[in-house]
Amino acid sequence: MPRLWTETLDTHRREVGDAILDTTVALVSRHGLRAVTMSQIAEATGIGRATLYRYYPDVEAILIAWHERMIAGHLEQLSALGTRPGDPIGRLETLLETYALMRREHHGTELEALLHRGEHVASAYERLRELIRQLLVQCVKAGKVRDDVPAGELASYCLHAVGAAASMASATAVRRLVTVILAGLQRSR
Repeated sequence: MPRLWTETLDTHRREVGDAILDTTVALVSRHGLRAVTMSQIAEATGIGRATLYRYYPDVEAILIAWHERMIAGHLEQLSALGTRPGDPIGRLETLLETYALMRREHHGTELEALLHRGEHVASAYERLRELIRQLLVQCVKAGKVRDDVPAGELASYCLHAVGAAASMASATAVRRLVTVILAGLQRSR
């Protein structure tokens, strides 16, 4: 097969796959998780049911694929924040605040309950924990963070503490939470 044809076909498959994911989430948001059928998704996407079933076996598989894509995007964004140049404590603060706001935004939905139990979530959590750990090592070297606790434990502390953002009433409350988390990382006097 010519290279141009392969690239065009891959692009087409990716576009159809993205359309399926986006359409499904829009339908679930509008009608609820239990009310959406594969037939509705195919019709709203503008493809046949047989084509839809070539991509995904059921609605849950579509939603998991959408969630994997969303998590990958979040990890990419957080990684960019954590690895950019500059003061490591400032990068840590920005990363924690961004992640906390993400947690607050996506908490408490039926969709979250379905999707936050897969291997993809555990894997993403470990990647984020490692990103924070590496950033904390830089903060320790710069003398900005306590060195009496291993960076891995501090990373776990940060992630567990950020979990409280899910129940925060406002973005301002999330920012206060991040301030408290950072205070817990300060060097002992």
